[in-house]
Amino acid sequence: MDESKRGFLKIAGCSVLGVLGAAGMRTATDVGPGGKAVESSTTLSGKKWGMVVDSQRCLENEGCTACIEACHSTHNVPNIADPKEEVKWVWKESYEHTFPTQSHEYTKASLKEKPVLVLCNHCEDPPCVRVCPTQATWKREEDGLVMMDQHRCIGCRYCMVACPYGSRSFNWQDPRNALQGGINPEYPTRTKGVVEKCNFCAERLAKGQEPACVEACRKSAGAGALLFGDLEDPESEVSKLLSEKFSIQRKPGLGTKPQVYYLV
Repeated sequence: MDESKRGFLKIAGCSVLGVLGAAGMRTATDVGPGGKAVESSTTLSGKKWGMVVDSQRCLENEGCTACIEACHSTHNVPNIADPKEEVKWVWKESYEHTFPTQSHEYTKASLKEKPVLVLCNHCEDPPCVRVCPTQATWKREEDGLVMMDQHRCIGCRYCMVACPYGSRSFNWQDPRNALQGGINPEYPTRTKGVVEKCNFCAERLAKGQEPACVEACRKSAGAGALLFGDLEDPESEVSKLLSEKFSIQRKPGLGTKPQVYYLV
């Protein structure tokens, strides 16, 4: 076989693999965990999903962790005490650490040093996606969610370095050994050596349900502390709220355009 034919076959083979890979990723967003098909008629649709955290409302129930517990139990997030190996999808940081460029001497005393809810920001321009060599993390074109496919993840942790918000966790040990309260069969467990993060409850959206953290927050703290909706829909609750009240984002100067907003 001459070099021209060999080169042609290489290009053709790569093209086929690329098509198959894209098809696999597309299918992964159309089915629920475990490969279960989801009826399209039940899916919550949105062009750009976003979240609003009302910091003042959240502080009214400062010790509340209902949203964190709901998220972690729903997604089989392990409970690892060692901060060097902990895995977290939703957690709390101090105000000054969360907003290092927006904290100053005139910041409300009620906010300074207070815990602020943080999670993956599902950035409009996510640096984690750009650096992933296997497309294990990608941005969904239809609704802007930044997704993770642990089967594609090779554990290089480039995405963790690229994320300026510390929103990704690496499984240094088998996470299934640290699950407390049993395993939720509706969401797949992970393995040692892969990265994971908040997915805005994509599997629940596919079933017509809101994110687990929002649902739990409303039941525990009442409506308004945590809201989720389509930022592209001017009639959505999140869009109306953001147009009426002042909000900030985490590290806006980096240009990642976070889709999580905070009312302060």
